[in-house]
Amino acid sequence: MKQFPKDIYTEPEPDVDTLANLGPLTAMAGIWTGARGLDVAPKPDGPEKQAFIERYELQPIDAQTNGPQLLYGLRYHTRIVKPDDPETFHDQVGYWLWEPATGALLLTLAIPRGQVALYAGNAAADTRSFRLQAVRGSLTNGIVSIPFLEYAFRTESCTITVTLNADGTWSYDHDTVLIIPGQAEPFHHTDRNTLRKIGEPTPNPTALAAAKAGKTR
Repeated sequence: MKQFPKDIYTEPEPDVDTLANLGPLTAMAGIWTGARGLDVAPKPDGPEKQAFIERYELQPIDAQTNGPQLLYGLRYHTRIVKPDDPETFHDQVGYWLWEPATGALLLTLAIPRGQVALYAGNAAADTRSFRLQAVRGSLTNGIVSIPFLEYAFRTESCTITVTLNADGTWSYDHDTVLIIPGQAEPFHHTDRNTLRKIGEPTPNPTALAAAKAGKTR
């Protein structure tokens, strides 16, 4: 079992500049777009492939503490549409979080079809590729769905692999394993895309305040 300190109340003093403390998430901060996404989803006649266009925004938040634990992170929103169709195909919000002391990586996911999840992984500050996973039934990196999704498209696990590319883009490959009534084998619902930057991040509130006051880190 992981060892935690006896003092669970005393909080550390965080650096005000989140952008300087994101470790492997640093290269993801900002506003991004990707026009070559691919979704493979279950349909009655078999898997359906769908191209998609994505806008993904990740903005730094102030440091977060759980007693002695210190996390730096990005708040994100991604909106996906089909080519030539303005209707939202997929909408998702949450946080990417990194704990410098342990290398723990976290991703929270919430979608407006009645599902939330917490993914967990681990990475060094200079890692260029990392993997996080959420698993059905886990109390620390689990998945919660509404009754219909539990019945019709039960999620067993979700795995995301992120690669930070040498040209400044970043790519993700997401695999959701579903149990669907009438199908003998689990279905792998996959999504992948490569994103290029179209806007820089806005510094987190305490960093902006410090800059305005003429303070240094």
